[in-house]
Amino acid sequence: MWCIQRQDCYREKSLKAGQQVDNLNVRMQKVNAAITGVFGYVPEYRLTNTELEKMVDTTDEWIMTRTGIKERRILKGEGLATSDMVVEAVKGLLEKTGNKPTDIDALIVATTTPDMPFPATANIACDKLGTNHILSYDISAACSGFLFALTTGSKFIETGTYKKVVIVGADKMSSIINYNDRTTCVIFGDGAGAVLLEPTTEGTGVIDSVMKSDGSGRHYLHQKAGGSLKPASHETVDGNEHTVYQEGKTVFKFAVKNMADAAEEIMKRNNLQSDDIAWLVPHQANLRIIDATAERMGLSKEKVMINIEKFGNTTAGTLPLCLWEWESQLKKGDNIVLAAFGGGFTWGATLIKWAY
Repeated sequence: MWCIQRQDCYREKSLKAGQQVDNLNVRMQKVNAAITGVFGYVPEYRLTNTELEKMVDTTDEWIMTRTGIKERRILKGEGLATSDMVVEAVKGLLEKTGNKPTDIDALIVATTTPDMPFPATANIACDKLGTNHILSYDISAACSGFLFALTTGSKFIETGTYKKVVIVGADKMSSIINYNDRTTCVIFGDGAGAVLLEPTTEGTGVIDSVMKSDGSGRHYLHQKAGGSLKPASHETVDGNEHTVYQEGKTVFKFAVKNMADAAEEIMKRNNLQSDDIAWLVPHQANLRIIDATAERMGLSKEKVMINIEKFGNTTAGTLPLCLWEWESQLKKGDNIVLAAFGGGFTWGATLIKWAY
């Protein structure tokens, strides 16, 4: 009898040990969406502060003091649209990572400036790339668009639905800017950035995201006309209502608080201290907002990606363009926090462990 009880005890312990090993294996085999490549595209034409001084009542000093922007890129040329920048970014990404357009399972484009209200810019880009008959769609979340698209796209990888998902942030902001309004025309530029997501079980990739929105913010940052609320008319065109409208002080106040809050929350949720963070990738809207976010996270300027001085605010393009420029400095295992705030209001932060 004692022998039987002893055997049962051994068996129970063995089962428990086996379960622990199985649980460990499950954790180790968790599939994450890893960024395995990044590429950016910016148009050749540079619109400098000196040129803007001739267009509106402003100065280089005024622009630099309030935004930190020295120049921004503008897409020039008849018939060129956001999809053309998407195509350039994706082509470069595929060539760099050794993939063909037909290898892509899905393409998600974050943009505020689609080629047209419909179809989606992603659909148009796929046609131009020669990769039709795949999942492709747009996400509209203004300056937070790339973050939202990255998090959404990562779920297709994590669930095993797809193996190769391309995420693009792209905007031709010059198409919706009033170049007589000095409060907005000095801020925005055109550009696109793309990343490739693939599955990994190495513990790298997209780890966690905080994404939020508040529709009451629509009153302070929007495009007045061109939607179903106020369709295009002679009056709306004459009134320059198809361009960005922004109440700068209010937007600044919300952006400083919410972008920093999201970055701090992502650190707390993942038990990370300032020393654990290798890089902050902030939305390039305003140098003062970037500084406030970095300060809240306890990070020195050496850990913050900033290229606003030469590209301005490319809306959904800012984050991937930063990753593209800093790619050579990133190391496998680096903890990277991406943070953004945009129209909506929308805002959020994403924690990535760099995969290569």
